Amino acid sequence: MQETYMRRAIELAKKGIGAVNPNPLVGAVIVKDGRIIGEGYHRKYGELHAERDAFAHLTEDAAGAEMYVTLEPCCHYGKQPPCVNAIIEHKISRVYVGSDDPNALVSGKGYQILRDAGIEVITHVLKEECDSLNPVFFHYIVNKTPYVVMKYAMTMDGKIATYSGKSKWITGEEARAHVMEQRNALTGIMVGSETVIKDDPSLTCRIEGGRNPVRIICDSRLRISMDSQIVRTASEVPTILATIQSEDQADKKQKLIGAGVEIIETESVDGHVDLQELMKQLGVRNIDGILLEGGGTLNESALKAGIVKEVDVYIAPKIFGGSAGYTPVAGVGVESPAEAYPFALGSIQRFGADIMLQYFQITA
Repeated sequence: MQETYMRRAIELAKKGIGAVNPNPLVGAVIVKDGRIIGEGYHRKYGELHAERDAFAHLTEDAAGAEMYVTLEPCCHYGKQPPCVNAIIEHKISRVYVGSDDPNALVSGKGYQILRDAGIEVITHVLKEECDSLNPVFFHYIVNKTPYVVMKYAMTMDGKIATYSGKSKWITGEEARAHVMEQRNALTGIMVGSETVIKDDPSLTCRIEGGRNPVRIICDSRLRISMDSQIVRTASEVPTILATIQSEDQADKKQKLIGAGVEIIETESVDGHVDLQELMKQLGVRNIDGILLEGGGTLNESALKAGIVKEVDVYIAPKIFGGSAGYTPVAGVGVESPAEAYPFALGSIQRFGADIMLQYFQITA
């Protein structure tokens, strides 16, 4: 039954997608005499943590009950008091936990406090499934930079557009709907100026009740038009324009700022925005995860900078053909196979006629 209750906690945790960043997704279930007497999840950033939410929904006294929680209970004061205190106060007898919390303020300390209070703690119940809830949080809390997911759709022959540059639509409705779910789940979305110039996208989340990601435009030479959808809606949707430090185009910068665009300046790296520095500045702004929907040039720069932690590849059952078609990663490319950017296959999912391959960065 341990796995059954933990899977219920995982289901609950997922209800917080798009609402808790930069906090983790967490679910909790309280069981007494083989019955669930309380359950909860972290519903929104700043609100009750999963354990306290579960206690708030108790149907009877929890003394002697067991708790199943997807992440190590917190033991420090933040926007909410420590969850270990609530567990102890409610006289929980045993706690089953899925994931360890890498946060230095918690990491193992939550377990120890509970054990010191005489509560049995059993760790790593469905650990892999619980860990899969929070790759963004785990990366962000340790590195203070966003977890970057490179996403692109391509044909069977590896094209992201026809020779004329047309790309709407490569994949079907189900795959595109999944992308909207990703936009809702991740705090930011990043593209290059070329994408804005060619496609004039809105880069919003078109899910009822969803959350628009912070739009991040890498525009080294301030090529973006004041008439673009991005600029025209910047006062409504948080928008950041990343560019190279320069005294040039001061007037345009002021106009962009006046339109509601926040500007971040970095040093130049090969004539482009320093993506590593940009990630640090975005991390300070609590942007914990980014969906990278760039073209080949920005994708290449992101890989070279080492900021890509996950790649989601949507493959459509069609062929564009031609030697002049657009490729997901531009530039010259690596010289030998040994220099390839290494990733490990995580999962394969199907969306209608399309499939998505999910890869994770291999780190030394």
